[in-house]
Amino acid sequence: MQLDHYVNTFGVYLKEKYQQRVKKLTINGNFTCPNRDGTLGRGGCTFCNVESFNPTDNQASIAQQLNTGKAEHGKKSSQYLAYFQAYTSTYEEVEVLRQKYQQALTQANIIGLCVGTRPDCVPDEVLKLLKEYVDLGYEVWLELGLQSASDKTLKRINRGHQFSAYEDAVNRAAAHGIKVCSHLIIGLPGEQLAESMYSLEQVLKLPLSGLKLHPLHIVKGSIMAKAWQAQRIEVLGMTEYATIAGELIRLTPKDIIFHRVSATAHKEVLLAPEWCLLRWPSINEVCRNLDAYGGQGAALENHLHYR
Repeated sequence: MQLDHYVNTFGVYLKEKYQQRVKKLTINGNFTCPNRDGTLGRGGCTFCNVESFNPTDNQASIAQQLNTGKAEHGKKSSQYLAYFQAYTSTYEEVEVLRQKYQQALTQANIIGLCVGTRPDCVPDEVLKLLKEYVDLGYEVWLELGLQSASDKTLKRINRGHQFSAYEDAVNRAAAHGIKVCSHLIIGLPGEQLAESMYSLEQVLKLPLSGLKLHPLHIVKGSIMAKAWQAQRIEVLGMTEYATIAGELIRLTPKDIIFHRVSATAHKEVLLAPEWCLLRWPSINEVCRNLDAYGGQGAALENHLHYR
């Protein structure tokens, strides 16, 4: 099954816009996080261990990381986006950010930036910097790790901000002409289908361009790992995850671009669920759900009512 048959995917969006495949190359820019350095707290969000998605010794330069990424993709692509993923990639002085972003954009065949960050770490000065790149014709995406629109959940996972910070960041980014992709985690403690639908409803009220859906996975070194090991929290099975993801996708307008509908973690750090080790089984499970009950926007087209 092809996800593109059911969902407006980021890959198709890029291919149609640039007439060729464009791949994202992950970069660790050696940023930290206000929820780790003591500004807001220490220890980070309860689910977080950055090594789960970006294992690195942080010694390689941005240019070296991009060259390594290009080599891994081989001839599958000739144009790339530099994805500043690890930790909070706007959490630095603006001129330091400019230097790091420029290091990426001056490399061969880099056509834009994807910048991952927290909603409470996007001052106007950063948005003005990203707007400069938009005006120069670069593909620029601001990726905001919201995870949940519930203030109760955000407090439970030690996020360090409320939903209002996300609303403010999205509206200001839109005023600067910057596309926003929001991240939502499915399966957070205390959340089921209704809570995930509420989060989707709230983000769709704002000027949003893209979405990423992630399953909650438990990784070594996270605060949540201790609770899982003590059997105080559970993780979703793959079919359960696909059921909730499918409902969210059907409730999403077709103009929203899905950058991701599932996620994985490395074997060295993943504790649970085991199905997050591999990329395609969960995507195929989501596709089966969409094939059976309808793809992106189907609930809106059919005027279905969800309680």
